[in-house]
Order: sequence, then C-alpha cells, then structure tokens
Amino acid sequence: MFDAPAVRAWIDDDVDPGAAEELATLLARAAGGDDAAAVDLADRFSSPLTFGTAGLRGPLRAGPNGMNRTVVRRAAAGLAAWLDAQRVDAGSTVVVGYDARYGSRDFAYDSAAILSAAGYRAQILPGPLPTPVLAFAVRRLNAVLGIMVTASHNPAADNGYKVYVGGSGAVDDGAQIVPPVDAEIEAAIRAVGSTRAIPMSDAIEVIGHGLTDTYVREIADVAPLGPRHLSIVHTAMHGVGSVVAQRVLGAAGFLAPTVVPEQAKPDPDFPTVAFPNPEEPGALDLALALAQSVGADIVLANDPDADRCAVAAPIDGQWRMLRGDEVGALLADDMLRRGVTGTYATTIVSSTLLRAMTTRYGVGYRETLTGFKWISRSADDLVFGYEEALGYAVAPTLVRDKDGISAGVVMASLAARLKAQGQTLGDRLAQIAREYGVYATDQISVRVEDLSIISGAMARLRSRPPAFLLDQAATAADLLPDTDAIVLRFAGGRVVVRPSGTEPKLKAYLEVVASVEGGADSDDAALGAATATASERLHVLRAEMTAALGL
Repeated sequence: MFDAPAVRAWIDDDVDPGAAEELATLLARAAGGDDAAAVDLADRFSSPLTFGTAGLRGPLRAGPNGMNRTVVRRAAAGLAAWLDAQRVDAGSTVVVGYDARYGSRDFAYDSAAILSAAGYRAQILPGPLPTPVLAFAVRRLNAVLGIMVTASHNPAADNGYKVYVGGSGAVDDGAQIVPPVDAEIEAAIRAVGSTRAIPMSDAIEVIGHGLTDTYVREIADVAPLGPRHLSIVHTAMHGVGSVVAQRVLGAAGFLAPTVVPEQAKPDPDFPTVAFPNPEEPGALDLALALAQSVGADIVLANDPDADRCAVAAPIDGQWRMLRGDEVGALLADDMLRRGVTGTYATTIVSSTLLRAMTTRYGVGYRETLTGFKWISRSADDLVFGYEEALGYAVAPTLVRDKDGISAGVVMASLAARLKAQGQTLGDRLAQIAREYGVYATDQISVRVEDLSIISGAMARLRSRPPAFLLDQAATAADLLPDTDAIVLRFAGGRVVVRPSGTEPKLKAYLEVVASVEGGADSDDAALGAATATASERLHVLRAEMTAALGL
C-alpha cells in the first residue's frame, strides 16, 4: 500500500501544478476505494528513480518513481551539492543537452537554472541535439559536469537523465558516471530539502552553433580517406540525429543520403515504430523498403538520440540488418588493418571475436562490465570500443561515449572502399570468418510487465545452472556483486544472462564458435559448412537456454 501522508507531502512540494493535480486525483480515487489508483500510487512512491546502466530513466509521470520536473530539479540540486562536496571551483563550466522527447527542454533548462544559481557557469546546447554532441561538448568545453536529457531508444512514455563528469584533465574526462559517484549523487539528492525552495537563476548561456559545427568537422575527419561513391539510406528513427548525421556525411565527402521521410523529423510519439530501437523487429522496415526501391548500398540507422548506429546491407543477395557484433568486428578489423594501435575494448556480453583479433595483431584488449561508462574508462590509450547493443566508439578522444554518427560515417567509408574493390560488407565478414572462425551470436530477449519474472528466472538459473550445453560440460560464474549477470562457459561457446539496464527485459547472449577447415585459404564450401554448423548449434543452444530460464 501507499503512504498517504508521503503522497500529500510530495503534492505540497511539487513544482508542476499539472503533476500535483495528477497525484491529487489519484489520491482521491484511492481514498474512494479505487484499487487501481491505489496500486498506481504505491508504484509511484515505492522508491525514487536511481542511476542505472545509463543514468536516471523512467516513465513520464508524477511522483518520485517517475521523470517529472520535481524529480529533475531535485537531481540537479543534488548534483550541485555533489560538486560542492568535491570542492569544484566556483564558476566552473557545466553543460546541458536535451533531445526532442516530451519534457526534455523543460528538464534541461530547470537543471541549468539550478546549477547556475549554485555558482556554476551553466551552458546549454542551442536546441535538441544528439547525445554525442553533448559528450563532445563536455570534453571540448572542459566542463566539470555534463547532463543529457534523453531516454535514448526507450518507448515514447519514458524520459531520462545521463550524467557525465570531466574537468580533471584525465583521459576519461567526459565519460558517464560510475560507482561510487552514482551512490554519492543519490545521497546528495536524498538530502535535498524542499523542492520549491531550490534556488534558480536565469543566468544561462546558450551555446552557439559553432560547437556543433566543430563536432561535424572533426567527426567527418575520423572517416579514413578513400572512395566516396556510395548510395546511403539514413533514418533518424524520429529522433534528433537526422540533420547532424547528414552534415557529417556531407563533410566527409559522401553524396547526400536518401532519408526515410516518415522518420526524419523529431517526433516524441515515434508513430511509425512500436519501439524506437533499431534492434526491435520491424523498426527498420521503412528504411529497408526504401533502400531496395532506390538501389542503395547501405542503410545507416540511428536511434532517437543518435548514440547508437544500426547497419543494414545486402548479404548473400538479401537485405538484412547486421548484428552489433558483426558491425563491431567490421570496424575493429578495418582499424587493425589500417594499423591503428592502442587498446580495443568490449563488454562481457559482446562476442569474444574481438579478443581473437587483438591477440593476432598484438594490441591491447579489455573486457568490461556492460555499459559504455565502463568501456570509456577501460584504458588510457583506448582507440576503439563497442558493445553488441549497437554502440561504438571510433573516436574516443573526441567523444568518450558511444557515438552512432561517427560509427556511421566510418562504416560508410569502409563500404565505399570495399565497393571500389568490387567487394561488399558481406565479403569482408566472410574474410573475417575464414581467418578467425565463425563466431555466431544470438540473443534471447524477453520484455516483461512484471519485473518479478526476471528476478525469478535469474534465481532459478543461479540455483540450478545447466550442467551441460550442446553436450559439453558447462561451468557457471556468478558476477554478483559487481553486476547482476551469470556467465556459462563450455567448449566452443558461451552464454551470458542478465537483466537489461535500460528496459524491462531479460537478456541471454548466446555465442558459438565453429572453425573453418582451411582457414584463410578455405573455399566457399568450407565456410558454408562451418556457418551451417554454427547456426545449428546456436538454434539448439537457444532452445536449451530458454528451457533453463523457464521461459
């Protein structure tokens, strides 16, 4: 049940009259015996939003367990208090960005006003812009703090709040916060008194468009020189990436992409997709249909805040979206072939192929917990990082986070160079498979309404992990308390199971490895046989893990 006095106290302190009325109506209904309203209130006041894999993220609704102006103002006041506790110099720069979701602009300006009143130089981006532009701004402006108001690829009903730290001169300046900083900030937020009493100032500087121009120019320069004859279809998935992505591609020398017109302009309702996530089935249907109709060479798709990039291309005569691990392998292989040295990093849920690649080339390798905040901090000499969920860092000295726009222009460069040689991305993937073996990956992803389904499945797996997978002895490693994940290893494969950090999903990441007879010199028949073997094993593994999870 909900605590009625706590609800009334929140209503009295709410800075948004509409939100206060929303709660008052629910409270009256609950007092009148409306069970649904009572359950709703209990959920809204069950706990405050906390910093997860990608910062604060939750449904747009009134109450402490939602994204609203009261929650955001308290978060900003907590951040100001945390900066004070770190003895950050007065007048230091903080920078705020926002996307085009409902509430984003208000959340951003409220945050900037509170940080300005706390004595910091509050600068805000000139309009709805991609998350990578904010991450770029943190480093370029030597900001001590960056805030990006976005829920990335979450459904339209959500919004969120990413926090970046910088200003120390460290290589990882501009990366998202990690423990224990997140807990310190949460403690500072809890210590905030009356929300209505939080000081605010209108001394906010709107950053000129020159910073975005600089981002466009420097990200375009990341793409290797070479041929540029390539037909590109681009979709921004109703987000804020369309204009910036087109500008970067143009600055890099590519012809203007054909954009998916229904998805090019920001629309917080995301009307053409069930979920604005390129990974979701059907999300790229419009882009793929357009690519086929115009005879394009490649599809580049950004999620709504453009920090992720999906790639689709004709593979063996059929258009399909490449898996994140395939794009990661293509980008890493290209950089290694070009002699880029330094550390290459990925996460525990991504393919182990990157380890094999870096071992062959004798360069650094790091494997981190899930989330780009960990990849970004993995090494001082980081040159490439990726996670299978379509996140890539190809220029971490510019953007210490995943950047779907820079990844897109580098993928376009690779596709154009291969096209000039009479090859395709599919041909390059086949070359990689011949050299390293077939690393086949798949994912079990279950979206739930009841989060207890996820905790129950994880508990069952921890108490009764499978002793065998694919007829091979399997060992289980529980990664608690570092992260809520279980790794199952067996000869020729691996499974990682974890709850999603950004959505109500349970995910199992599957991988099997099949060697190709003849290696780099193998023929198509040998590659085909290895691919078929890997595919069959992956199918069986999927069934075995579905049973093990009780799904």
